[in-house]
Amino acid sequence: MPTSSASTTDASAKPTAASGGVQSLERAFDLLERMADAGGEVGLSELSAASGLPLPTIHRLMRTLVACGYVRQQPNRRYSLGPRLIRLGESASRLLGTWARPYLARLVEETGETANMALLDGDEIVYVAQVPSKHSMRMFTEVGRRVLPHSTGVGKALLAYTPADEVRALLARTGMPAATEKTITTPEGFLEALEQVRKTGYAVDDNEQEIGVRCLAVSVPNSPTAAAISISGPAGRVTEAVAESFVPILQGVAAELSVALQSQNPA
Repeated sequence: MPTSSASTTDASAKPTAASGGVQSLERAFDLLERMADAGGEVGLSELSAASGLPLPTIHRLMRTLVACGYVRQQPNRRYSLGPRLIRLGESASRLLGTWARPYLARLVEETGETANMALLDGDEIVYVAQVPSKHSMRMFTEVGRRVLPHSTGVGKALLAYTPADEVRALLARTGMPAATEKTITTPEGFLEALEQVRKTGYAVDDNEQEIGVRCLAVSVPNSPTAAAISISGPAGRVTEAVAESFVPILQGVAAELSVALQSQNPA
């Protein structure tokens, strides 16, 4: 999954080599992450400038990744992420959802509303886990569903700390179709919404993806891949008044989930 600036941490920063690690493996994974950060396709000179590695070293590593199917060389001699990564990414997403479900279940217990976890995959939001509300009237989003970021609370939470020029570029690629009459359909309007997220610490989808549905979302801080969790329910239940009590619960669960995802043995 591609990374994004969903938290205040510097998305360009890469972990240092672990003591005793295999340097070529660390370098190969670093190059794959940098390719993902760049949109999935780069040239060798770009990778050299970004990583600080000499061109011969990068060329040798890329040759190996191509041979294994994790990278493809394009006709224009640039390199793109290969199809073999798809299976790894799908499996990792399913496992991430499995790890998240106990935390989402607690959200449901404490708020009464449906809880979701979503990731930013390229230019789209993908839902990787959900625990439904116990109310007879509840929201349901199919795991694996993909939506555009501009009409969702999780999209706002994930993009809140992304530089404005990158947000504009993303919106230019996806367009901003109106899902409802309340959907934000201009870059300026969306950037204002992101500023509000930074001020309040949470994002709101107020009937913007579906009329009658309101959603509160927060990013998962320092997640290995940009992630957000949310609760969603009928607009008559998920009101501005309940946000005062629901948001601290969301933030607390997000912080605990962050710790679990960074550990080697998530609960």
